[in-house]
Amino acid sequence: MKEKVEAALNKIRPMLQADGGDVELISVENGIVKVRLQGACAGCPMSQMTLKNGIERVLKQQIPEIKSVESA
Repeated sequence: MKEKVEAALNKIRPMLQADGGDVELISVENGIVKVRLQGACAGCPMSQMTLKNGIERVLKQQIPEIKSVESA
């Protein structure tokens, strides 16, 4: 499961890196993915929206077992 999530995050990374940020996978437990936003994303006021509307949406589309994505 962790490998699937990492592969999906690798598809999202270029968008985040274009804005000076990145995402780090912390853990995957019981369908809950914990990530840490880095760089410009870490302090951005839109980071929660990026997390839910961007990262979570893409992960759920590619991996239906994912229940939610949370910031660690």
